[in-house]
Amino acid sequence: MSAPVSVSPEALTVPEVMHALRLSRSKVYDLFRSKQLASFTIGRARRVPVHALHHYIQHQIEEAA
Repeated sequence: MSAPVSVSPEALTVPEVMHALRLSRSKVYDLFRSKQLASFTIGRARRVPVHALHHYIQHQIEEAA
C-alpha cells in the first residue's frame, strides 16, 4: 500500500492569502485592483499563484529596505 501523496497548492484562495498576509478581505482585493498582487479567476473563484504571493512579499521587503 502506498502513502498518500502530499501536493502543495500552486494557487491560493482569497482566505488563504488573507491568512498568510494577516490582511482583511477588502485589503487583499485592493491589492488585486492596484495590480500589486497578481491573481486570476476560474468562473467566480479568484486564485493567487503561490509565486505571485512570494514575489509580492519580496517586493515589500525590498521597498522597506
